[in-house]
Amino acid sequence: MGTKKDLVLIDTNIFVIDLRYKRDANYKTNLYFLDYVSEKQTGFTTIVNLLELCGVLSFNLNEKQLSGLWIYFQDRYNVTVLPSPDIIAGFPSIRINEIFDIIKNRSSLGDAMVMATAHKYLPFVSTMITWDKIHFKDKFSGAVLTPAEFLRK
Repeated sequence: MGTKKDLVLIDTNIFVIDLRYKRDANYKTNLYFLDYVSEKQTGFTTIVNLLELCGVLSFNLNEKQLSGLWIYFQDRYNVTVLPSPDIIAGFPSIRINEIFDIIKNRSSLGDAMVMATAHKYLPFVSTMITWDKIHFKDKFSGAVLTPAEFLRK
């Protein structure tokens, strides 16, 4: 596994572009980033991100395809989902006040849940990768970079 400074939290939009928007202007950079993280085995995402991804793609995938995405996601991208994506497990135990404190700092519910989950389960990750940097400004404790910025480092 890579060094601690290489560990990254990957936002949902990175996976959405890869799976759904192959003509997106950022697709190629996005793919290079995902390949890099897969090779280095330094990528993490939260269960909230995986659920969000499944929700976005639920409009285009049948039940079997959606279940396959859930089951094989970690292998497909060579990333770790925390907490573990056990389909019968309960939702991560995060206090409402933790989520609400993030919302008070101008955040959507989904982004607040991602941040609260990352804070609890991924405190060792120092960088977040997203195409929506503004959404996480002053909400993530480490650096927030686009895939292009990360690859230039």
